Amino acid sequence: MMRIAYLGPEGTVSHEATECFFAGQSTSFIPYPSIADVFHATVQGDTDLSVIPIENTIDGSVNPHLDFLVHENDLPIQAEWVYPSVQHLIGHPNPDGDGIEHVRRIVSIPVAIAQCRDFLKRELPHAQYEHVASTAEGVRTVQRMQTADLAAIGTQLAADRYGLHVLAHNITDHHNNFTRFILVGGQAFSHPSAGQAKSTILVTLPEDYPGALHQVLSAFAWRRINLSKIESRPTKKKLGSYYFYIDIEESMDSVLLPAALQEVEAIGCQVRILGSYQSYSYESVNSEV
Repeated sequence: MMRIAYLGPEGTVSHEATECFFAGQSTSFIPYPSIADVFHATVQGDTDLSVIPIENTIDGSVNPHLDFLVHENDLPIQAEWVYPSVQHLIGHPNPDGDGIEHVRRIVSIPVAIAQCRDFLKRELPHAQYEHVASTAEGVRTVQRMQTADLAAIGTQLAADRYGLHVLAHNITDHHNNFTRFILVGGQAFSHPSAGQAKSTILVTLPEDYPGALHQVLSAFAWRRINLSKIESRPTKKKLGSYYFYIDIEESMDSVLLPAALQEVEAIGCQVRILGSYQSYSYESVNSEV
């Protein structure tokens, strides 16, 4: 049985996405309080694989998680999937009947509150906000406090796990809100649904080569290799020194990609392969559930 580490507590979007992705497989899910703990659990062998949220439609890349992946360990990427981040207003029923006007306080993480700002301004303009470490922790707080005027923003899974009601469904302002997760660890993994080949690399440019980035991009362009993402992040070695995090829609088993990387290295760039893996959509994964 595979042991899978995820960002807890139970009921987070990471937990919900992980249960969906591994549905029907022989796995055990282990929550950890921080992404550092999630990574370290797999590095130390306490778990086989770690689930890391890496990018969100609304907020973009999760830079601290990228930095952990790059600077803190050498765990390779084994898979990727995209999951819809659907948030609900969760709490106790209105003691005076229907509606949500009994809610006076909302407890959640700042990002979740920001993603539901239009709904909250329209439906609960006088609500006060309290911050916690995760959406699931907010739901647990509502369960623990047992007061009807307190509600949380969280997942359907969290509402079910902690025995609370969904007072309003899908309250995010943008309904195309998806989160991209990666699965990292030393154990190879294959999902039963159909995926798309993908690779992720890091490229550090030589300091004494003007136009190096153009040369890097040209190595992929003339071979018609599609780069789905390119993002610069500081190397943390000195001011103005960056590496480029690049997602490539090609497998390392192909003929063209290894040749492109050899060309990139030939101009003095450092190339690190973070993984060559399959990427899965929510639709392909959910069709297998």
